Amino acid sequence: MNYEIVNLTEKIVVGVSAVTSNNDPEMGEIIGGLWEKLYQGGFHESIKNKVNEYAIGLYSDYNADGYCVTVGNEVSKAENLELTVKRIPAGKYAKFSIHGHMQQAVAEAWEQIWQMELPRSFICDFEEYLNCDFENGEIDIYVSLK
Repeated sequence: MNYEIVNLTEKIVVGVSAVTSNNDPEMGEIIGGLWEKLYQGGFHESIKNKVNEYAIGLYSDYNADGYCVTVGNEVSKAENLELTVKRIPAGKYAKFSIHGHMQQAVAEAWEQIWQMELPRSFICDFEEYLNCDFENGEIDIYVSLK
């Protein structure tokens, strides 16, 4: 699976969060529930200062028990303090550009990424959804590197 190394500036993400793990049998429902909450629960419309309309799925706070998943949008300034505010640190990331059915393409890409010998830092990783076409999604996945 091809990728490029990119250096990103810090990003601020506002959205909704939950904690899960790859071993959690309900991981898919937890993450899917966050997306549903964001869009059908009215949170997406309430996010102020969006940089763009790209949705972000952020994985952070990695530990032995799992990680935090936040779905939301990048903002220029965090004003929605009733929502989760997370920072994507500036740094070096492996960027994977994928295309296809959003859920299936992302799941397949992560399966391949987990098998790769990347010098991951496990600070945070994220998906940036560049369009809203569920069947023909354009998604960039960023994996933080040491």
